[in-house]
Amino acid sequence: MVLRVSPASTPPLSWSAPTREASALAVLLALTARFTDDGPLEDFLKAVTDATRALLIADHASVRLLDQARTSLLTGARSGTGEEDTPMDFKRGEGIVGWVVEHGQPARLDDVATDSRWLAPQGQTFSVRSLMAEPLWASGEVIGVLSVSSPLASAFSDEDHLMLRLLANCSSPPVDRARLRRLAMFDDITMAFNHRYLMPRLVEEMERASRAEGHLSVLYMDLDSFKSVNDKHGHAVGDYVLRMFADRVRKAVRRIDVLIRRGGDEFVLIMPATTATQAHATGHRIQQTLATDAIEADNGTVRIHQTVSIGVTTWDKREPPDQFERRADAAMYEAKRLGRNRVVVGG
Repeated sequence: MVLRVSPASTPPLSWSAPTREASALAVLLALTARFTDDGPLEDFLKAVTDATRALLIADHASVRLLDQARTSLLTGARSGTGEEDTPMDFKRGEGIVGWVVEHGQPARLDDVATDSRWLAPQGQTFSVRSLMAEPLWASGEVIGVLSVSSPLASAFSDEDHLMLRLLANCSSPPVDRARLRRLAMFDDITMAFNHRYLMPRLVEEMERASRAEGHLSVLYMDLDSFKSVNDKHGHAVGDYVLRMFADRVRKAVRRIDVLIRRGGDEFVLIMPATTATQAHATGHRIQQTLATDAIEADNGTVRIHQTVSIGVTTWDKREPPDQFERRADAAMYEAKRLGRNRVVVGG
């Protein structure tokens, strides 16, 4: 079970030292117990940010991990105000969190406006005045950064800084184990499953649907004219568009749905217990979200109006996996043939 701490359960500012110590111990015990599970990386990271925000009475907490190339910091989890904002990714050495990773040193700012390293994220809905950031270490290398912020100046004490360091130190080993498992199975740009996972998972879900006499649908998705994004803006922007597309898909679907990067600009969404009508509605929601909301890249200086063609197919409970996949693939290419930026249900 993932640790969840709501704002209402956050201890008041006036708590006494014994109360704080008891509360901190309870939160730390729950966090370390969570690390004994063999769960997804996202669950570990969210447990860390929830616990961090609770213990430090912070307005916002986030954890970012280095990508496989160790050049960019990708947002792994956020808790508190602004949790639903589109997160800003930082390059190594960029901003406060990038500096912490580059130098392997913590940072504590009583007023971010007085520090030249501070970069205000575009479109952020919450204010930041005080900030603390602690590097996450594993096997002698920095793998990411844990940070907290407050809209108040001088919000964090020396004791708070020590607590953040304790959280970072106890979180790093299990987070790194989950990270390494994920890197072996996931695409490092989008954090979707990689193509090697597609057929085994499809077979698994077909067998489950057969036993339960349930439905199974898939969406095959191809970003329209994506090569022009790389050609015009470069591969860094192209990678960002891929990552934002994957994030939008995840926000539009259920936790049981499985997102896979098939390769290049093609993605597959496996949807257990989903009828053709339900799958079409999900595909339409994804297509419309992408078509109506431009993706802002390079800190808002580049706006990409990206669209997607989607093929929807529901398993007929007789066909083998390769035939099921071919039908979904054909539906996607039919969507492109009909003019792109649309959803087509395969026969």
